[in-house]
Amino acid sequence: MIPFTKLTSVAAPLKVINVDTDMIIPKQYLKTIKRTGLGSALFSEMRYDEQGKENPDFVLNKSAYRNAEILIAGDNFGCGSSREHAPWALLDFGIKCVISTSFADIFYNNCFKNGILPIVVTQGELDKLFDDATRGSNATISVDLASQDIKGPDGGSIKFEVDPWRKHCLINGLDDIALTMAKKPVIEAYEAKAAGERAWL
Repeated sequence: MIPFTKLTSVAAPLKVINVDTDMIIPKQYLKTIKRTGLGSALFSEMRYDEQGKENPDFVLNKSAYRNAEILIAGDNFGCGSSREHAPWALLDFGIKCVISTSFADIFYNNCFKNGILPIVVTQGELDKLFDDATRGSNATISVDLASQDIKGPDGGSIKFEVDPWRKHCLINGLDDIALTMAKKPVIEAYEAKAAGERAWL
């Protein structure tokens, strides 16, 4: 997992509440177990029309936001079914941070496990970030995980909370596999001892 330390990017404003995981990545794309290749299908039902052509009104199709790495979203983001493909699609598109007033629990947990930082802010703070984001390429937002701080284009600052263990894992790029591999010497020592004590197994 790529470490998350500090991110400065244009932020895409998605002023929609209750964005569920089927809106993030529709069910027909769930056949794969690969974490790559899903970015083109992110928000596909909003990004494309029935002929597969881009909807020019959708935020990520606008030139200012095509390379956005931060998404500012409405309340209750990531609700619905528990599909890990949702953060996979966001990350494959390039989104590394999602900011909202609330997230569905499973989606929130899956973000951390896949290298995405979900940040919870107040409604007033979200409204200010939406205002900043609508300025497009003329305004970038910086997210510093170490200091737990969001800085807007006008110098304003918003502090956010994050679980210390999840913060540690993101900053050091540690997913569940990496955390297990860090215990490799202990695991190997146990296996060797067990093999000697129970050779018949």
